[in-house]
Amino acid sequence: MRVTFLGTGTSQGVPVIACPCPVCHSADPRDKRLRCSVLIETPEATIVIDSGPDFRYQMLRADVRKLDAILFTHGHKDHTAGLDDVRAYNYFMQQPLDVYATEETQEVLHREFQYIFKNADYPGVPQINLHTMRNEAFEINGLRIQPIRVLHYKMEVFGFRIGDFTYITDANFIAPEEMDKARGSHTLVLNALRHEAHISHFTLEEAIAVARDIAPSTTYFTHISHQLGLHEEISAHLPENMRLSFDGLQLVF
Repeated sequence: MRVTFLGTGTSQGVPVIACPCPVCHSADPRDKRLRCSVLIETPEATIVIDSGPDFRYQMLRADVRKLDAILFTHGHKDHTAGLDDVRAYNYFMQQPLDVYATEETQEVLHREFQYIFKNADYPGVPQINLHTMRNEAFEINGLRIQPIRVLHYKMEVFGFRIGDFTYITDANFIAPEEMDKARGSHTLVLNALRHEAHISHFTLEEAIAVARDIAPSTTYFTHISHQLGLHEEISAHLPENMRLSFDGLQLVF
């Protein structure tokens, strides 16, 4: 399995438009963060988790020529806005793209991309096979996907465990029974927005506590805002087996 971090930023990305802060003006490429997304490549399938507003550029930058499915964590715009660009995969692969989403997220997709569903026979409209995702394991080309239900304030969001890799973003609460699904993972990816408390995201300190509870071999923090600080400075103070992710980071299992 190869995992590529396509984007590790928040809904505004980093740099934030018009922001004068040191992080937004950093020369360190690790401080340049597109909207949050990850690419998972295995012998069975090539999968992207979330297709936000930067999806087109992320696919070009990572040179992703084959895509089997998109998994949606939830329906917020910074995780869904790039769905239209699957048209390129329809053209080159000559088939619809499988999309997995909860019923709640499907309502968002129907509202935001009405033309996909109302004009399915119109030339050039994205072609997708929409699958209803629930809090139970399913397979894509034989690859087992285990959803993990978390809360983003009061909103249901899904993380995913694929083999020894667990990915959770946009969370500020994980129930004990859902946390158990992540135990035994070699690598955990978890959102860590900033230092100050937030209504719907883990702070860095809260994310560190959750990671210690789940106890993977290594944890990478994602969905990072400019308010967290400079990559180099924050990394220097993290526990030994915990790291900040950055755009373009690749992990191979």
